[in-house]
Amino acid sequence: MAALVPAADPSALSRGPARVTLYSWIVFALSFGLLISDYMARQVLNAVFPLLKAEWALSDTQLGWLSGVVALMVGLLTFPLSLAADRWGRVRSLAVMAALWSLATLLCAAAANYGQMLGGRLMVGVGEAAYGSVGIAVVISVFPRRLRATLSAAFMAGGLFGQVLGVALGGEISASHGWRTAFLVIGLSGLALALAYALIVRERLIADIAGPAARPAGGGSLPLRALFAGRCVRQVYTASGIQLFAAGALPAWLPSYFNRYYDLPVNTASRLAALLLLACGCGMILCGMASDRLAVAHPDRKFQLAIGYSLGSAITLTLALLLPAGPAQIALLAIAMFLVAGTTGPAGAMVANLTPLAIHGTAFATLTLAHNLLGLAPGPIATGWLADAIGLHEAFRFLPFASLLAAWLFFRARGSYAADLAALEAARTHRAVGGRDQRRVDLT
Repeated sequence: MAALVPAADPSALSRGPARVTLYSWIVFALSFGLLISDYMARQVLNAVFPLLKAEWALSDTQLGWLSGVVALMVGLLTFPLSLAADRWGRVRSLAVMAALWSLATLLCAAAANYGQMLGGRLMVGVGEAAYGSVGIAVVISVFPRRLRATLSAAFMAGGLFGQVLGVALGGEISASHGWRTAFLVIGLSGLALALAYALIVRERLIADIAGPAARPAGGGSLPLRALFAGRCVRQVYTASGIQLFAAGALPAWLPSYFNRYYDLPVNTASRLAALLLLACGCGMILCGMASDRLAVAHPDRKFQLAIGYSLGSAITLTLALLLPAGPAQIALLAIAMFLVAGTTGPAGAMVANLTPLAIHGTAFATLTLAHNLLGLAPGPIATGWLADAIGLHEAFRFLPFASLLAAWLFFRARGSYAADLAALEAARTHRAVGGRDQRRVDLT
């Protein structure tokens, strides 16, 4: 006869661990490092757009597909692969994903034509498909709830820093040693990190730190409809995805923009684009920290901030594109980049608060799916298509409209936030009581 296990405190299921441990930071550091590798593999291509365009006589639409196919595969596969990772083991899945995208990057280095490069990029997307959602679920599970927006933003910012390094290093290496060497270096470094992650991070230690928060109350499984239980979380998924339309297009095309409109060589254009991407990464972290600080007593302030970030990015990008090439335009582009992905922190915290912790891997997969299918995939592809038709500068003018739509959706979502939070807490309490009663029945 099994010993009686007391039911978990329902509020503990939403708080996560009570304190931060050293191993929590080790997990964060390694997960953050792999996310940087993830985006370096994704974005190194953008730095060598001008070289590929000249060598293989490619159109902007073809270049846009080379960038967008990664996000497209992420969007299509993130949900099923994250669901599988929640069941097969998140840590084991993350190591396999990292090895796959690194090997695919090495295949890109050996590509002899556009078709082979497109195939390699597709496999990069398969490897990266669930890393962001599963990785942030692992990180959040070993930290207290009060740090969720900061961690969500900081973890997502790892992607932006990966973009910075991918673009900057890709430009420098390709200028001196050719574009194939750039892919080779980034692929090998990713393999090394994947091995370190597999050796150091352990599923059992993660579970010990996370405690009952990482498991459904009563030992059962949570229905997937909990991912979409409230209107608010559905609108947050959509708004956050649409806001990243510009955040997907700008990193992909800024190196080419500076190469064409500022008449800069590939390595110099890549450096300048990398600085703006750095501003984007800093914005993600600082905007997330602001959300945590300002929303402690007033949770709905996350929506006000998300609306402000969306509107701010739309306004500053519009003003930048009204100016001629020069320092003033670059300054406004930097402000727009600082704000354009600032919604990821508050949106990640909203999703974490509005879904049960036991299925956060799948919840963040859903958010990642929205990010990729609504923003990161169509952003570079649509911008490349428009650039072929009307020019890259004019194509950029359409980007602020996506941010305006996102601001409106965040405004709509705010109205049902409090009610949906209350409904989720009531469901947690019901599951906890049901699990306790079931265990008592098992004793008899």
